[in-house]
Amino acid sequence: MFEYFPGNYVWNLGVVATLNSGGLIDEVDRACRAIRDAAARGEDAGTPDFLRARAANYLCQAERMQSAKAPGRLDTYRRVLQLQQKAFALRDPRLSRVVIPYEGTTLPAYFSPAPATENGPAPVMIMWNGLDSTKEHMYSSGHWDELAARGISALMVDCPGSGEALRLQGLTARVDTEAWAAACVDYLLTRDDVDPAAIGLVGWSLGGYYAPRAAAYEKRLALVVAWGANHDWGAVQRRRLQREGERPVPHYWDHVLWVWGYDSIEEFIQFADQVSLDGVAEKISVPFLIAHGAGDRQIPLGYAHRSYDQAVASPKRELRIFTAEEGGTEHIGLDHLPHVSTFIADWVADTFTELSLGRR
Repeated sequence: MFEYFPGNYVWNLGVVATLNSGGLIDEVDRACRAIRDAAARGEDAGTPDFLRARAANYLCQAERMQSAKAPGRLDTYRRVLQLQQKAFALRDPRLSRVVIPYEGTTLPAYFSPAPATENGPAPVMIMWNGLDSTKEHMYSSGHWDELAARGISALMVDCPGSGEALRLQGLTARVDTEAWAAACVDYLLTRDDVDPAAIGLVGWSLGGYYAPRAAAYEKRLALVVAWGANHDWGAVQRRRLQREGERPVPHYWDHVLWVWGYDSIEEFIQFADQVSLDGVAEKISVPFLIAHGAGDRQIPLGYAHRSYDQAVASPKRELRIFTAEEGGTEHIGLDHLPHVSTFIADWVADTFTELSLGRR
């Protein structure tokens, strides 16, 4: 991975995520050059400097680096939402904000209708993020555009525990993610531009647990993708208590407790053992793609093999490991995000076509 801040994995992850989500290298360099000394103080120190040095797609990445307790964080995220709407108006007018009814409240989302919907209903992918990303990160990744080019719409959702659902509505994460999936599918079935037999789900990072778990129990989904094989996230947390492996954000434990709605690490770590696909992956009965970086420093590669080996009921399971030679070897392929995004979009398009032919 390109390391702008030598030795500071968390800050470097923010830089490569920005560069692989449409950031301009000159702007990133000018924003980060003045805070190199701050990076040397560690992943938690200096994050206010990181925020002050950035704006726009950049503001979204800088916001996720702040502590859950940081003053002004919610105002920063509200500014991100304003900028996102402006981007839709000026650049991507086809995209729109939608709300998904969910257990007496709503899940905020963005919908990207593929141009193919002009000719009738089209397949759609539900996109879920992970521990610290947002629907705005999913937009800036451009994956929705890759799908649109293949005739597939996209629903980018802030699930409980992420993005706007957490920050502005106080919705925390839960183990039984099929509840979110059911809400997303119910919403999509109200739309005339969606093929009801071709609704898929992709989740990246912690979404690599969320999405397979949902597909195991929500049987209206036609396919599922784990963009990063988060098979046993609870075990990863126990490793992180021992300072094994890298962490995605500064102020890590504050963030984790915020996402899951716990007050103490001791209480949370006992709960976290439930966040596992053991005994769950066997129930996935739809096509299942696992995409994982060989050099992922957050989630061990062995978990990708475990998800694949346990998904015995899937009629089409595939494990795609991205190597250092080709790029995409870091967590969710952030070091070469377009390469991983393109592969996943191709697999999804091919699989939807196969499923359509099978129904004829």
